[in-house]
Amino acid sequence: MDSRLQRGDTWKGLKAGILAGIIAAWAMGQFHALLTKLPGMQAPKSNEEEDSTVKTAAMISEGVFHHALTTEEKKVAGPFVHYAFGASVGGTYGAVVEAMPLVTRGAGVPLGVVVWLGAHVITVPALGLSKPVTRSSLPDEAVELAAHVVYGTVTELVRRMILKWVIKG
Repeated sequence: MDSRLQRGDTWKGLKAGILAGIIAAWAMGQFHALLTKLPGMQAPKSNEEEDSTVKTAAMISEGVFHHALTTEEKKVAGPFVHYAFGASVGGTYGAVVEAMPLVTRGAGVPLGVVVWLGAHVITVPALGLSKPVTRSSLPDEAVELAAHVVYGTVTELVRRMILKWVIKG
């Protein structure tokens, strides 16, 4: 049977994807921080302009727990949202790959592009958590796209390594 159509173990894929997504979210953050230090690139947001992950955490905290986050809580909650999203996307990807291995074509680059388009370009601005990409500079959006491609590529490569070396059999 064609290996692109064979079905694997969804639970193993989910677990590997979650861990890979967390590692990829970290790599994406490191890559983004490095690129924004280059000449001509926008510096990280000031304290007055909150990151979309912090805004998401604040929205959840206020909507679900009726609690406004303190400045200290925001320092923890923003990264938590970033890693939780990375883990959930990675886990979903890992599970889907087990059912449809063809999805791995492109070594994770398509995953990164889909996450950039679906989350950064469409959903986050639509929820009012960031400005539309049409109000950002081309170099800034190129950094965002590249960072998401790093996320997708690292997710796929780490997922493969985990399945090969850690989650055997």
